[in-house]
Amino acid sequence: MTIEDRDEAHLVTHALAKHTLSQLRDVETEQVSFRKGLVKLGRICGYEIIDGRMETEYVEIETPLEETMGERVKGLDNVVIINVLRAATPFVEGLLKAFPRARQGVISASRNEEAGRDEDGSFPITVDYVKLPEITEEDTVIVADPMLATGSTMCTVLDHVIENSADPEHLIVLSAVSAPEGLLRVGEAFPDVDLLTVAIDDRLDDDGFIVPGLGDAGDRAFRTT
Repeated sequence: MTIEDRDEAHLVTHALAKHTLSQLRDVETEQVSFRKGLVKLGRICGYEIIDGRMETEYVEIETPLEETMGERVKGLDNVVIINVLRAATPFVEGLLKAFPRARQGVISASRNEEAGRDEDGSFPITVDYVKLPEITEEDTVIVADPMLATGSTMCTVLDHVIENSADPEHLIVLSAVSAPEGLLRVGEAFPDVDLLTVAIDDRLDDDGFIVPGLGDAGDRAFRTT
């Protein structure tokens, strides 16, 4: 299993995940390759969640030659993926390759950068749209956003998820790149949430962007700059 426990979070250390993230960080990676890279990284992270967070069970199967015992993953039909628009869209596309039968939710939430950061370092968050499926106690819920910076957006998103659901079996926040400040904010506000990321970067700059980071994932994926 290539998920390591760190003080702030759990880290996906799969070699291909780190390789793909390095390509995403590169300023020379253009839009199509960047978007495909997010899809690929989402798929890898999905497989790691299956390996590291989901149980298997033995089942009897019949091959063309005889009966034997096999294993299957439990709970693949009880997965909910929450897409934090917009940057998470290609990331979620990759997750769906690992969880093709997942129910999906959408939350459009963004920070108000013009308002600036509050004294505690957070941003005011605007939520424009929320559509969530029913969440049950048997579910594994994955809230996906490639960038976990100040944690302001994620805390707002989690408020909506928890307010409108039962207590799921697993509640996972999945990101590609995280800042220590964001992990601390989300971890303190939601201590029972499993924080899973591919990289913990150095810091936030004065504008609240992750350094070294990978730039604005939404802008790079959708070519809006």
